[in-house]
This record gives sequence, C-alpha cells and structure tokens, in this order.
Amino acid sequence: MANIVGAIATSHTPTIGFALDANKQHDAVWAPIFKAYEPVQQWLQEKQPDVLLVVYNDHVTSFFFDHYSAFALGVGSEYQVADEGGGARKLPPVGGQAALARHIGSSLMADEFDMAFFQNKPLDHGCFSPLSMLWPHQEGWPGQIIPLQVGVLQFPIPTARRCYKLGQGLRRAIESYPEDLDVVIVATGGLSHQVHGERAGFNNTPWDHQFLDLLQHDPEALTRLTHAELATLGGLESAEVIMWLIMRGAMPAGVNCLHREYYLPSMTGIAVAVYEPAVPADAALQAAEVARHREHVAQQLKGIEHLQGTYPFTLETANARYRINRYLYQLIQPAFRERFLADPQATYAQAGLSQEECDMISRRDWQAMIRYGVIFFLLEKLGAVVGVSNLHIYAAMRGQSLEEFQKTRNAPGALYSVAGAASDKAADWNKTGTR
Repeated sequence: MANIVGAIATSHTPTIGFALDANKQHDAVWAPIFKAYEPVQQWLQEKQPDVLLVVYNDHVTSFFFDHYSAFALGVGSEYQVADEGGGARKLPPVGGQAALARHIGSSLMADEFDMAFFQNKPLDHGCFSPLSMLWPHQEGWPGQIIPLQVGVLQFPIPTARRCYKLGQGLRRAIESYPEDLDVVIVATGGLSHQVHGERAGFNNTPWDHQFLDLLQHDPEALTRLTHAELATLGGLESAEVIMWLIMRGAMPAGVNCLHREYYLPSMTGIAVAVYEPAVPADAALQAAEVARHREHVAQQLKGIEHLQGTYPFTLETANARYRINRYLYQLIQPAFRERFLADPQATYAQAGLSQEECDMISRRDWQAMIRYGVIFFLLEKLGAVVGVSNLHIYAAMRGQSLEEFQKTRNAPGALYSVAGAASDKAADWNKTGTR
C-alpha cells in the first residue's frame, strides 16, 4: 500500500522562486531562505519519495471566477509551469501520478467531499515556487506530484475544520492505495501577510511562531479559528494557512518536527518545516482499516459491470481519452465547427488524434466511440454539427436502424437534437444513415 512517510510545510511566496532563479544564494538578504531549505532538501534526498502531494492555491492564473471550486484535485499525467504575466519560469514540466490521484479522488468522494478534478492546467507559483526549492530539477524532477488546489481567494472559502477533515480523508485515501508508493504531503502558503488595501504589508511574527507551535501540538485549536480571526492575527491573505491543516490532518496525532525555520524578509513570513510520525502505525490495525476503506470506496459502483452496454465515464476514462473528448468539446466554438466541416483531416492532425480516433469520427461510429471512452454528450454535439439527430445516435449505439429503435418509443416520430438551429437540420435527418 502507499505510505505517507512525512510532511512538509512551506510558504509559497514568489520571493522563493525569484531568489532561486536570480542566483541569490550568496546575497545577504536572500541567503537565509536557501539556508532554511537545505535540511528539507537533505531529508527529501534521504526519503526519496515517489510522490509529493502538493496542497496549494492558484492565484487567478489557471482558475478564474467563472468556475471557482473549493477543492480541485489534479488527475493529469503532467503539469507545465504557468505564465503569470511576465513569461513562465524556465522549469521543466513535472509528471503527475494520475493513478494515485484518481484513487484519492474516488476515496474523497466516497467520504462525501465534493471534489472538482482537473488536468491539462498549468500550475503557478503556489506550487512551483516551493517545489523548485525542494527538489533538484536541472535534468528533470526526481518524482511525481499530485496537486490539490484549494480555493481561498473568493469568500466563502472552506473552514479550517473542513480542511483538517479533508486531510484525514487524504490519509485514508493514500493508505488504501494498493501500489507501494512513498508519499510526502506538502502544504504551501502563508504565513502572516496581507497584499491588498491600506493594510498591505501587515505581518505578525509572534503569531507566526504560535501558529507553528499549535500546528504541531494542538491543531484542533487552529480548526476553531474563523477566517476573520485568522485575518486579524496574520492578515487576510494569511488565511490560506488553512491549507496547512490539510497536511496536518493527513498526519497522525503525534508528530515530530525535524526541522523548522522562519524568516521575514519583506511582505510574507516565510517558514518551512518537516514532520514525521512520532510513533509507527500498528500494522495489523492499519491493514484492517485499509480493507474496510477499500470496500467503502468501491461501494457506489459495485455491480455496475453487470449492466450490459453501460460504460460509466470515470476519472480513468477521462485520463485515457482526454485527447478525443477535448477535440470534440471544441465543437461548441463556431470557428472550430467551420474548420471541422471544411477540412476535418486538418483538425484531426492539429489535435494529434490517432488513426483509430480519426476513423471513428469520420465514420460517425457512435457505438465505437462510446465503447472507446467518448462521453455521450459530446457525441450529440458532433451529431448536431453534422446533421444527425439524437435518435439516430441512440439507434446506432443499440445496433438498430432508426425505424427499429423508433418502434420502442412512445412517440416514434419524434426526432430532435441539441443543435440551436434545429430547423435547418431537420430536413436532412431522414436522409442521414445511422453511422
């Protein structure tokens, strides 16, 4: 099973990435930052974890307020560095541990955490600023990551207690994963700072140290603080320290702090700390709990495999068939529809579709696409574009002619589509084959 070998708490201010990129290791102002991370780098080198689960928040870079989620789990296989306005940092993309991420997502949903999932989104300094300091990366990163983005910018945001409980759910999820992987939980953000308004530049060093003490010894006390209380003590943007409670919840009650350092160069109290379990888990009790939790996670889809002709669109499917689903999703764009209708082969090539994927789309092989992993609601968009009604698609998926399928309906003459200009397509429907 997967094993949480320890945890890291770290600020994610862009100051850290700037100091690294500008080679400020020997500058008197910046040197304390590098010195603080040296023991953490050594600890990671000794532990050699397979995966870092990085809890961070995006800074209106890849996530905007047209759709803003409380908890968004990255389930992709690779993550690029985001351009935050001045060009992306010159860091290599980092691999994602998609299989473990999918399992974590399934586990958290089974535990009634309403997760959002993302892939193919670049990550900003919330993740890459500390990551670039923690891991060597000149020739590629030594392991993979799983990013967990927490929406802390637009209130209401998750409570401190909810974050702590999410961390406890993460522990159950990781330990119930069957593959042997060593995982480190990395919590980012904070400490005291405010970057907006007349209070910009606020810091509270005594509170920062008290917070670190409580995080280790009495995290429950931190879960009782409101966002207003956290803002009063550390500045409004410091309320992102609720992400540190996700990490702490994923650790056992007793932890040893192997390293802790704090530095306040300018706007943000920069801290980094390393934690390990104080007492090893009881192997027998842990094995029994893992078995119970695996059964719990599998409960909702148990038996679905017996429903013939039923293909749930799972996170695994979303990973494996992202390319073709993303391609068809573009059909909601008028300009792409025009290009598709004028020269479909050119759009296939631009999207990098495989020959199998090109053939299925060109043949309008609806049944094959469903079995392959295309979600139905993109098939009906394709149908709307090429002038095929939903009823034609339903019939083809069942291996029937339209006439045969219509005999099974209460209103056999009804044809419809999601096409906005349905009347323009209707005249062609009866001339359209089922494939």
